[in-house]
Amino acid sequence: MIKTFYFNDLRTGCHVLYDESGKCAITDPGCHTETEIKRLFKFIGENSLTPVMILLTHGHFDHMLGCGAITGEWDIPIYMNTVDISQIDRAPSTCAFFGYSFDPPASEPTGVADGDIITFGNTSLVVRFTPGHSKGSVIYYNEKEHYVLTGDSLFAGCIGRTDLPEGDYDALMESLKNVIMVLPPDTEVHPGHGPSTTIATEAGTNPFLEPIR
Repeated sequence: MIKTFYFNDLRTGCHVLYDESGKCAITDPGCHTETEIKRLFKFIGENSLTPVMILLTHGHFDHMLGCGAITGEWDIPIYMNTVDISQIDRAPSTCAFFGYSFDPPASEPTGVADGDIITFGNTSLVVRFTPGHSKGSVIYYNEKEHYVLTGDSLFAGCIGRTDLPEGDYDALMESLKNVIMVLPPDTEVHPGHGPSTTIATEAGTNPFLEPIR
């Protein structure tokens, strides 16, 4: 099961993944204000969930603003690709530039790599390396439940921007062609911004995928 929140001025999609075990994973927690953090914590409490990990699709500041608050409440690990871990050190200055404050996580994230299996409760996610939007972007794919968390690599009707530092358009198109768009057509796509979609819908209608069709 998935509960989606949209946090901060950039409307970052934070997805709470949970199953019948009561365990949950929090992905890309962009919650910044006290109100946003309370909304997330309220949902977790009202549904008797136990957070066991934070999953980051990449290291851009808007996807990890809430890591400090969450790890302060629950002593849980953070997983992200090793390549992007260094972005945490740059987060305070980046946040200040955009008018945000940054509460650093309680501990350094644990690195994940292509093909790793992340498990919590009765749920298993496959990590796939998808560089392009950032050097260390990854997706988390749940084959059993037919969904994928694409971060800022693929959106409904769009793809991730590559004009930010360490962005690479050619790498992103390779990731889309060889990793994301080869997933089963009925796979639900839960991106880092905007509404959910499916692989089939994007394959048939997303104009930014025309070069790889």
